Amino acid sequence: MATVLYHLGRVSFRWRWFVAVLWIGVLGAVGFASSKASTPADEGFTMPGIESQKAFDLLEQRFPGAAADGASARIVFIAPNGEKVTAAGNRKAIETLVESAADGSQVSSAVDPFRAGAVSKDGTTAYATVSFEARADGLTDASKKHLESAIDVARDAGLRVEVGGDALATQPSAGGPAEVIGIAIAAVVLLITFGSMAAAGLPLLTAVIGVGISMTGILALSKAFSLSENTGTLATMLGLACGIDYALFVVSRYREERAKGHEPREAAGLAVGTAGSAVVFAGLTVVIALAGLWVVGIPMLTKMGLAAAGAVAVSVLICLTLVPALLGFWPNAVLSRGARRDSERHRRKQLRTENGGSRWARIVVRHPLPVLLLGVVGLGAMATPVLDLQLGMPGDEAKATSTTERRAYDALAAGFGPGFNGPLTVVVDAKGAPDAKTAVATVAEDIAATPGVVAVSPARFNRAGDTAVLTVTPSTAPTDERTKDLVQTIRDERAGIEATADASFEVTGKTALDIDVAQKVQDSLIPYLAVVVGLAIVLLLLVFRSLLVPVKAAFGFLLSVLAALGAVVAVFQQGHGAGLLGVETTGPIMSMMPIFLVGIVFGLAMDYEVFLVSRMREAYVHGDEPKQAIVSGFRHSARVVVAAALIMMAVFSGFIGAGESMIKMIGFGLAVAVLFDAFVVRMAIVPAVLALLGHRAWALPRWLDRLLPDIDVEGEKLTGRHTAAVPAAVPEEPALSR
Repeated sequence: MATVLYHLGRVSFRWRWFVAVLWIGVLGAVGFASSKASTPADEGFTMPGIESQKAFDLLEQRFPGAAADGASARIVFIAPNGEKVTAAGNRKAIETLVESAADGSQVSSAVDPFRAGAVSKDGTTAYATVSFEARADGLTDASKKHLESAIDVARDAGLRVEVGGDALATQPSAGGPAEVIGIAIAAVVLLITFGSMAAAGLPLLTAVIGVGISMTGILALSKAFSLSENTGTLATMLGLACGIDYALFVVSRYREERAKGHEPREAAGLAVGTAGSAVVFAGLTVVIALAGLWVVGIPMLTKMGLAAAGAVAVSVLICLTLVPALLGFWPNAVLSRGARRDSERHRRKQLRTENGGSRWARIVVRHPLPVLLLGVVGLGAMATPVLDLQLGMPGDEAKATSTTERRAYDALAAGFGPGFNGPLTVVVDAKGAPDAKTAVATVAEDIAATPGVVAVSPARFNRAGDTAVLTVTPSTAPTDERTKDLVQTIRDERAGIEATADASFEVTGKTALDIDVAQKVQDSLIPYLAVVVGLAIVLLLLVFRSLLVPVKAAFGFLLSVLAALGAVVAVFQQGHGAGLLGVETTGPIMSMMPIFLVGIVFGLAMDYEVFLVSRMREAYVHGDEPKQAIVSGFRHSARVVVAAALIMMAVFSGFIGAGESMIKMIGFGLAVAVLFDAFVVRMAIVPAVLALLGHRAWALPRWLDRLLPDIDVEGEKLTGRHTAAVPAAVPEEPALSR
């Protein structure tokens, strides 16, 4: 492989104009295709194989059109202190608002709270539901402004008015100014690492081009594959992250080869042949992690994973071709100022100077056991909160109190009880019952008698009269563990209820759906880990031709991801330090968070593993003793790996500044995971384990060695054929005592 990539790098460098124009043409063509592609209809969130989804499907079948998913606004009215909403003036203001809202151009219905019985027992709170024909993203500004104007009139009358639902909800930002600051920090890290504006800008430029091609490609294919706008979120994040990382390693290796005395084209070929080989296998591990999301069984998640895998594949191709082509345009600009001014003196200094990475490696290999124990115990302690992990789907209750959605949620909970915000929907199928109404009444009575149920609404039958819908109000909040227990209790008692009523029923609704999704994700986590870790071990076995190194890499990843998830639980669920991040309300961890964390962090972790350990193996196969190979690997790659980790932490930390708790959670989790994996696992635990194993770390049974193809990731075949002119007078780096 190294030889093939070496020639690819040289060809790309030589034919730089052709390569650059080709990629620009691809970007233009895909962009044109995306501009002509029609926007697909949003198929909504589906989760095959769970009861909530089955009940929802039955609801759509038996109640045609009843499951319409247009936008809605739940307008909550709170009377001033000492007053009631039923007072003449307050009632008049509410009725005026409802009448005005009903006149909106896209409004399908507006329900008067006094006619619908939507007034609290103490008379202090009421709510009106305004339903729209279009989805939230299809509402016109005129429709929104019309409703907002009606609300302002009610507020002017003295009522406190808050609005829930999705019609007027502010769409969460991905980080805003904080994210821009994170990208700026990444640029500064690149500049400090390379000491050259060109070298710092090249990875950013190629990463942006890759993301542009990936995103326009997703838009172009959106109609054919029913890809929603959210499909590209993960692709953007990982396309940018991997694009910067991969280009960073190739540019760094190019500078290293130039420092050894190679001319530009040769250095580009060697950089792509060696670092590029590591890029290919690092990219494959990321693709495996993302494509493996199909194991979870959520169509939306599968599409997001495949789209992101495509973005990573584009990043790899750009790194192998466009990066050496751009180096061909500016072969000396990416070098540091000192290297350009006095290349001979700079080469001697580079070979003579021991950097921080090699100094740290010497400390670790001299004291491997204490470093290993400290790292494992520390990460283990950070992971302990995982034992208290609760998965769910935080809603308005997790938003800041400054938002009207959160205030509406709190007002409804105070006026109607905490379970009002998370009702359960029970779909009763009485098609085979002798008397459908009697059967449904029996089901309603038995469910109403279940501890934890506050009320059961009157049954609403379909036109055929064989199916009914019941709304069950729990006594506890949607994210309360007792609500989860209530859903399980109703389902556990189903057999007896169905036998008595001679009808079947299923439980659905947003609360039940969130509970079912959380359970399915939790059940899928172990199979997902087994698939991605197992396949990655096979790939790492090919890369390092060792049994112990891949196994060590997998266990190190599990340590870092569990520690990161533990930190997320400690902050966002248990509340430790939540105020420092602006988290006002703690609660369950977003159901998708563990899967996202595992997939993304696994890819980045294997990046760092491949780039760092491949340099160690390269030194080992070229004759270094095991401990000396560790030091050599750190001397060549530690600084770049640190820079790559700092860049990712800066980018991910930008999401912590978002207003949405879920976005904060994702940004914090990813930033902490990179911190743990890059600096604790890869920089401390990995060299400590390799130092303890010695020659055994690189051992491979002969029979297995004969079976595995020789892919030559380290570029061993290139070394003998492409020797640089290094000054003989430069002293060698002092060897470690063995």
